[in-house]
Amino acid sequence: MKTIDVFILYTQHEQAKKTLSQLKQSEHIENIYLLAPQKGMQPIDGYKTIEIDNLQSTQTVQVIAEITKADYTLIYQKSTILQLGYFALERMIRVANDTNAGMIYADYYAVANGEKSNNPVIDYQKGSLRDDFNFGSLILYNSSALKDAADRMKQQTYNFAGLYDLRLKVSQKHELVHINEYLYTEIEEDTRKSGEKIFDYVDPKNRQVQIEMERACTQHLKDIHAYLEPKFEPIAFDNDSFDLEASVIIPIRNRIKTVKDAIESVLIQKADFKFNIIIVDNHSTDGTTETLHEFAKKDERVIHVIPNRDDLGIGGCWNLGVHHQKCGRFCVQLDSDDVYSDENTLQKIVNAFYEQNCAMVVGSYEMKDFDMNTIPPGIIDHKEWTPSNGRNNALRINGLGAPRAFYTPVLRNIKVPNTSYGEDYALGLNISRTYQIGRLYDVLYLCRRWEGNTDASIDIAKMNEHNTYKDRIRTWEILARQKLYSTSI
Repeated sequence: MKTIDVFILYTQHEQAKKTLSQLKQSEHIENIYLLAPQKGMQPIDGYKTIEIDNLQSTQTVQVIAEITKADYTLIYQKSTILQLGYFALERMIRVANDTNAGMIYADYYAVANGEKSNNPVIDYQKGSLRDDFNFGSLILYNSSALKDAADRMKQQTYNFAGLYDLRLKVSQKHELVHINEYLYTEIEEDTRKSGEKIFDYVDPKNRQVQIEMERACTQHLKDIHAYLEPKFEPIAFDNDSFDLEASVIIPIRNRIKTVKDAIESVLIQKADFKFNIIIVDNHSTDGTTETLHEFAKKDERVIHVIPNRDDLGIGGCWNLGVHHQKCGRFCVQLDSDDVYSDENTLQKIVNAFYEQNCAMVVGSYEMKDFDMNTIPPGIIDHKEWTPSNGRNNALRINGLGAPRAFYTPVLRNIKVPNTSYGEDYALGLNISRTYQIGRLYDVLYLCRRWEGNTDASIDIAKMNEHNTYKDRIRTWEILARQKLYSTSI
């Protein structure tokens, strides 16, 4: 019979006792250890308490690897009560044994505010490099795979990226297998909306954590031969002829509440070059079309385009704008909800292309509510994007920032994925493979968050769909970079 050694986070006495009563019912369990990040925790008879610095550290991973002796190692990462499903551990062991997986995780039920709901997770793939990938709180490792990975973790140690580093190293030699069955119930403590959670990785208070995660991810990319050195193909901007220097492209559908503000923030721009606005109106039905028609009549810089097809997402609308005959040398993003911060935005962006010799420029923005009051986390500047390692760290994070601008010939060559989520991220990864991406840390853009935003509050199914797509984009990019490596040796 296969055996399990269990390690649970121990911060609350009563919750731990209830979780232990669940775990000890399985005949597969050999030992249970309590991982205590706080000194002086009350002992629980029959169980060994191990003092740790924190659950996420390399030191904790190596303590677990040294202690575990069973065939499998189970880690429960929450201090709230765990409720196991019927024969849940037996199911995890069977799948682990049948697949030779290095790590097993499963769907679960989450209890939030007293209500129980399904919480499905997604399959792991080569591009699932996000450090916030949701495995749930109950993870089963093949002990041999865990020990081997922990042994390879001795070169770099982390205070916060230990468990992240562990699963990256396990994934280098073994499959990480998802059981799409609901095998346990956990308490959900973070009840914020999805639109509030997505900016955690750029919150300044998490900066040290992010630095460690970047180090771990960068080493992983080196290990799997997907790392890129900071060497970029130069661009000669005068090789192409354009009538205008810049075009602001706005894909839009039914934004009558915000479109006037967006357009006016472009028309007031002061620049030493000619520019226009190409607005791709994806068959609006709320009066947006009529408003755009009026703008176009009054100002020849406003180009109002209505597609002659009905299968375009945001990316498809971008393709229509970029390939328009009146598109300028540089195409600059503006979402229909948002506005530029002042009249100098376009000039700063175009200057950055020439000064940094890049094919794409990413600025910084400030979060606002519908009435333009600043809301948390305030300024999003993506300082984790560095010239030396940004193209590698981009594979770990879920976005590159805004506003985004592109050298039009490069974008016309690559083309934008015809989706309405993640299309900008796909472009950033693809462009960074070859060219430098320039950065501006001034606030160029005021980003409105309101109930009309596409990601303001989405359900688990839609969030999983989005995350699966971005993981797939990363997978394709890793394969492309590994191909570059193989042809260079």
